[in-house]
Amino acid sequence: MPESIPQSSTISEPLLLKTFNQSGQVIDRVAACARELSQANRALKAKLTQYCALDGVREALTWSELMEEKVQQCADDLQLVNISLAQEIAQRKNLEKQLSDSEVQGEKHRYMAFHDVITGLANRALFNDRMEQALAQAQRHKRSFAVLYMDINKFKRVNDTYGHDMGDKVLQMVAERLQACVRDEDTVSRSGGDEFLCLLLEVKEDAAIAKIVESMLARISESCGLNGVNMVIRPSIGIAMCPRDGITAEVLLKHADVAMYRAKAEKSGYCFASTLATAQNYGWNDVSKAARIVQTAIQLR
Repeated sequence: MPESIPQSSTISEPLLLKTFNQSGQVIDRVAACARELSQANRALKAKLTQYCALDGVREALTWSELMEEKVQQCADDLQLVNISLAQEIAQRKNLEKQLSDSEVQGEKHRYMAFHDVITGLANRALFNDRMEQALAQAQRHKRSFAVLYMDINKFKRVNDTYGHDMGDKVLQMVAERLQACVRDEDTVSRSGGDEFLCLLLEVKEDAAIAKIVESMLARISESCGLNGVNMVIRPSIGIAMCPRDGITAEVLLKHADVAMYRAKAEKSGYCFASTLATAQNYGWNDVSKAARIVQTAIQLR
């Protein structure tokens, strides 16, 4: 949650209004003193011109000096008002900075809540939300979309051989290359570990999807140098289509996952869920064969 602004730093409106009121009062006093000082000076000038008695001149001087003191007091009061206003302005700027920092922190928290820390891709929560939206659109407007389940082959070997820092760099490289293969309206997500999910919207033909997937495989498999180590990363991708392979997120992800294991076991790069034979509404005729394929794929990871 974003940090809240301390209560003690809130703007005191009554204090600000009091400052402005004081400023107005001081200005009024300055104007009155200026008028009185002007009158005192005129009276003093008149007495001097008329050669009045010394006592009269002294009285006029005393009055003039009194007015000067009042004007000086008003000037001092105005200086205090200016100081008070400067403090209010400084406090407002400080509050604006706190508000800006709080908003930045809030944005950071919101970003972290829906994005993967290592790759910056959408996390599973954001992917699930996008998928629910896609399902709603598919049902309402009879649209189709594809779900891709991707796993990096032998990723564990990278971590064991070069360490987890290198593993993170591989994940970041894969994320960047995957993102470059999709459109802005599509979603690429890191599901966890070395597994990635892709949501390709408004795709209808298997050939069009295959073209995108093949570009992903080619792009990711390009040789790359990381920390002075030249390596080639190869993924396996399973593909499920809505509504052909399912009309719920759970079913689509399950079928894409199984197709991915089939691609991994057969080293084919990718596999459509629709190419798998049906058993119990979906799966293989030979359930034991399905289990063997999945087990083999797990061993190949």
